[in-house]
Amino acid sequence: MNILIKSAKIIDPKSEFHNTTQDLLIEKGVISQIGHQLKNPKKYQEIKFENLHISQGWFDSSVCFGEPGFEERETIKNGLKTAAASGFTTVAMNANSSPVIDCNSDVTFVTSKGENNAVKLLPIGALTKDSHGEDLAELFDMKSAGAVAFYDYQKPISNANLMKLALQYTSNFNGLVCSFPQDNRITGLGVMNENITSTSLGLKGNPNLSEELQVSRDLFLLEYTNGKLHIPTISTAGSVDLIREAKKKKLDVTCSVAIHNLFFTDDILNDFNTAYKVSPPLRIQKDVDALLEGIKDGTIDMVTSDHNPIDIEHKKVEFDHAKNGTIGLESAFGALQTMFTLKKTIELLTKGKSRFGVEQTPINIGNTLNITLFNPDTKYTFSANDILSKSKNAIFENQNLKGKVYGIISNNKVSLNS
Repeated sequence: MNILIKSAKIIDPKSEFHNTTQDLLIEKGVISQIGHQLKNPKKYQEIKFENLHISQGWFDSSVCFGEPGFEERETIKNGLKTAAASGFTTVAMNANSSPVIDCNSDVTFVTSKGENNAVKLLPIGALTKDSHGEDLAELFDMKSAGAVAFYDYQKPISNANLMKLALQYTSNFNGLVCSFPQDNRITGLGVMNENITSTSLGLKGNPNLSEELQVSRDLFLLEYTNGKLHIPTISTAGSVDLIREAKKKKLDVTCSVAIHNLFFTDDILNDFNTAYKVSPPLRIQKDVDALLEGIKDGTIDMVTSDHNPIDIEHKKVEFDHAKNGTIGLESAFGALQTMFTLKKTIELLTKGKSRFGVEQTPINIGNTLNITLFNPDTKYTFSANDILSKSKNAIFENQNLKGKVYGIISNNKVSLNS
């Protein structure tokens, strides 16, 4: 890959060219020159865009693509195409397929489907067989095949001893255990946040207590086992407090928050729109404020789109019966920019890499090129025309967002939006 990128403002605190506008000459996938008004004697492909900014490639720690088994929702091929168009150079794919990704051959299948793509696909293996929460899956074999973590997507492990064993066993090979923060015995049939809004709508509520009990239990188990834990998509003020205290104890724990849990509160459900039915549910402003503070002080390590395509047959039904989930890759950058500065947005989109074993590649001479290209200033209303996923369950539809992605250059490939 030989290209010349013209007049790009570099947003990368780890680069010596941070916050400067430069030309970049890339030869055989490696940055050979960075400077002003670079010449192009070999007539390489030139890349120019209005108000072009570049950063290290973005990472999402929680995406679902359906395949194998739910190709009507999404395929790996189109999912990776969507990720590239949305600015992500690496994504970690959850195991909620059919069959569930719970053995070496399943991980190998997913890895092979993601080969020769601009976006690097990292498989997350199931923590338990078939994600049933009864017996541990083939964790070491999956790690050997390329699994970066183990997670029964949005299915909590109710058996505390099983979670203890998972943390102990994976510590032998530096495996990362993910635990969904919900106690189903407390949640019961709750379909939205338990609060005045759920009462007024006549819908069963899912209380903060359900999440915080599970987080508290898992942190106790982590302290006992000295394992390695990631708590995905927390949503309550209490969870932020618990994880903050655990980090003060130097426990090996990280956590993430879904972008929509930072953007919306539960009062948006007054019209029973199932696009807003997600797990964990949208909470109240007090929780949103605590999550934002957790991001500010570093308690929350990363954000995720928690991209989860759901076919129309499971979304356009009565609220009680609709499946949880929203697509989010396409809207992630634009939504974050309405809440944070550009510097903070880019930090959040790249911060979780090391936890999942993704290499950081600063934009410096001699490094392999792995970047996202974007215009941070474009304002628009997210609409159906912006949806690239096969499923159309977009929580951000009709929201005013900021920032346009031009594409990515990574894995020695150029993928630019038309």
